[in-house]
Amino acid sequence: MITLSPLRWGKPYESLDFTDVVHFDTGEPIARVGNVGGGIVGRDMRKAHKAREALLQFSTDDLVERCKKAAVLFESADLTVGDSQQSVDQFVHQQSASTGLPEHMCRSNMAKNSFVLSNIDQILNCLTRGLDLSIFSKGYGEEGRGVIVSYQSQTPVLGAVLPNNSPGVHTLWLPAIPLQVGLALKPGSQEPWTPYRMVSAFIEAGIPSEAFGLYPGGHDAGGAIMTKTPRSMIFGSAQTVAQHEGNPRVQAHGPGFSKVLIGDDVVDDWENYLDLLVESVLSNSGRSCINCSGIWASRHTREIAAAIAEKIGPVDVLPPTDTQAQLAAFTVPAMATGTHAMVQQDLAEAGVEDMTESFGEKLVERDHCAYLRPMVVHADSPDRQVASKEYMFPFVSVVECPQDQMLKRIGSTLVGTVLTQDPKLIHAAGSSVDIDRVNIGPIPTNRLNWLQPHEGNLIDFLYRSRAYQVADMPVAAHA
Repeated sequence: MITLSPLRWGKPYESLDFTDVVHFDTGEPIARVGNVGGGIVGRDMRKAHKAREALLQFSTDDLVERCKKAAVLFESADLTVGDSQQSVDQFVHQQSASTGLPEHMCRSNMAKNSFVLSNIDQILNCLTRGLDLSIFSKGYGEEGRGVIVSYQSQTPVLGAVLPNNSPGVHTLWLPAIPLQVGLALKPGSQEPWTPYRMVSAFIEAGIPSEAFGLYPGGHDAGGAIMTKTPRSMIFGSAQTVAQHEGNPRVQAHGPGFSKVLIGDDVVDDWENYLDLLVESVLSNSGRSCINCSGIWASRHTREIAAAIAEKIGPVDVLPPTDTQAQLAAFTVPAMATGTHAMVQQDLAEAGVEDMTESFGEKLVERDHCAYLRPMVVHADSPDRQVASKEYMFPFVSVVECPQDQMLKRIGSTLVGTVLTQDPKLIHAAGSSVDIDRVNIGPIPTNRLNWLQPHEGNLIDFLYRSRAYQVADMPVAAHA
């Protein structure tokens, strides 16, 4: 059984407290993880400046090339992870075994992380609008119009309290390294695999180990990272996001409430978009913030809901090794039963109809885990509570709403795909402050363009643009 030890600025720490990571279906231990408390994290953060100092010994161009090498190692090499050598197949199997994700989804998320690192130069070029990256290490430089620009680092390290639900979110903290900002990560209790393997790949690629801290542990470890690092990100529920709202030190990532809006000019041809709707709802077992949780249209909504239900309603539980598996397990059964109970409350409201009812029971309970099969519900008005819900399985509400009311009623929306050729609706969607990522035309909500920012620009989060002027200094006369 593999043992994963905390990493304190590149040095493994022999913990006295261990937690087992268990197989989601059998309950058998598959890894032993050493824990640290908030006190150790707090002490280490006093030395966080050394992480950035270690990265500043390399040029940004050099770090970019090393990141590209790390991408290849992460996706293809045997790497030292904990006290063992880990192959790619072992990584996929271990991640699937602890998270409940089918193995082919683990490989897909692995490819996402590798893609971001492989293209990190293009991504940073887009995020900085073409600035010379050396400006971020030097502090100032020429913009290209004879104007000096300056960016001041706001933190020596980026802290992150990482989740268990989908390994694809790790793409959000990867760009910190080529920006010469260290990492202090609290791995998810059920998904320590990606941060441990990625840090191993970084170090193997020649990036100094002093730039990395890995701090598995309880809530106090995560709390210490959040309070002791000047910039941190956290992943959680809507309540977690609300708790940190307005805090410039924290970038909180929660439910996406991503939606597809179908304009009146194309809604009569809704069948042309059925595959797009199904992909947006079902991909990655509905676990991502970019999965579609709401489809809004002014008419044909019941037919749309019924057609999606015909496609995804029959989807059933398959073994995680099956390449056709489309459902991930809830590794904590109570989360599945609690979610199922909340959905049943939603269905009790007048004007709400379960379009997948005929496809059998939705809650599938096992000895150590549980599953929720896909659900499609129809809401005859945005006033129905289910119209503003998101759940961590393939679940979507199809909402009937007049087009002129949609953008006023949709609420917070991470990804908004707007199916229309109506210039007025396109302009209104682009102007909406409720939509973070706008897709105009037939683009599934789950398909991201990594050359664009996701839930905020990491550059703006880690650095501050400021005025910087340099005067011509007179040459001092020698005595």
